[in-house]
Amino acid sequence: MRALFTTTAGSGHFHPLVPVAQALTEAGHEVAFAAPRSFGPTVEASGFRAFPAGRDDAAGMDPELAGLLGHLQQLSTQEGSTAEGNAFMIAHVFGGYNARRAVPDLLALCRNWTPDVVVRETAEFGGAVAAEAAGIPHAAVQIGHFFDFTAFRDRLSAQLDPVRRAVGLPPDPDLQMLYRYLLLAFVPPSYQDPAALRPRTMHHLRTVVFDRSGREAAPAWLGPDLDRPVVYATFGTELPNIPFLGVFPALFQAVLEGLRDETGTLVVTVGRGKDPAELGPQPPHVHVERYVPQSLLLPHCDLVVTHGGHNTVLAAVGHGLPVVVIPIAADQPENAQRCAELGLGRVIGPDDRTPAAIGAAVREVLRDPRYRQNAQRLRDEMEALPGPERGVELLERLAAEREPLVADA
Repeated sequence: MRALFTTTAGSGHFHPLVPVAQALTEAGHEVAFAAPRSFGPTVEASGFRAFPAGRDDAAGMDPELAGLLGHLQQLSTQEGSTAEGNAFMIAHVFGGYNARRAVPDLLALCRNWTPDVVVRETAEFGGAVAAEAAGIPHAAVQIGHFFDFTAFRDRLSAQLDPVRRAVGLPPDPDLQMLYRYLLLAFVPPSYQDPAALRPRTMHHLRTVVFDRSGREAAPAWLGPDLDRPVVYATFGTELPNIPFLGVFPALFQAVLEGLRDETGTLVVTVGRGKDPAELGPQPPHVHVERYVPQSLLLPHCDLVVTHGGHNTVLAAVGHGLPVVVIPIAADQPENAQRCAELGLGRVIGPDDRTPAAIGAAVREVLRDPRYRQNAQRLRDEMEALPGPERGVELLERLAAEREPLVADA
């Protein structure tokens, strides 16, 4: 079987696809990825063949995309900007701009590389359009709370329908295309928002975190003898690079100021695109790094301070660790809300991102054992689910039967 994976650029979009792609490879199937050309080296460094598809920023940012991102920046300054910004980003950037540019390349791959199934991440829509136009069954892998687009369905379908029409497909006002055949949700069922859409083709699998798309290894200071408690702070790989969000350096400085004088060890990662030296010198018990794979770091930690990125939250839960969530954008407010509802930790809102509030939240979560107990309970639920090998079985069935795979009730 040949499986073509499609992804937008960005670790948070690509990493969730890797465990099932690796499982397919180990089962003897042929796997390739289609991604923006600039992201190809990351795919190849992770051991997969990469085909260029869609936007190509090598010669500079396209004026249309620059205009869309400029509007997104304007939205970020307005009241209620997170929800409106999310809707705009999903509909106009992912659903309109990205899909429109990716579909011709993906259709050519469907003709020439002849995959038996297309597997996309839930914010990449071109793969579904191209697969339907080529008559190939397709699956989606959930990468966050953005699998339920009900709140802005009309806006998204208005952008996708012209893309569909250009390849001879009828309108899809209810977005039936997205999960027509199969949705792989690598999350425990109780983590999902009870009010969210539950497609009948959604199958829950055990979270397997992939975070080794670079050459980073464990730093020399990391080991079992760190002073306790060990608090790890991260705001992801992408947000620190977006100036108007104010993550770097301001939010990192607030974390350092709020936690630097606490007993124990503080670990901060600023992302591959930032220089830790810009945050100034730190005392010996504070370690500031660009990127440390969380699979290497979290076994040594007691608590995670995070922006509420889907992958980081699930990685923390997978180690039974409580969290302090400081949501910034995208689906992070939704992740933060679920963390609060499930008693996994504390949430710090946009008006409270002060050193004092961060320090107080960390102390409370470390002091109250119920947060860790709740995280461990969710970890146990996660570990009881079938792993990526079940995803392989489902994709094999999909390629053979070419019919929707409805989950058991």
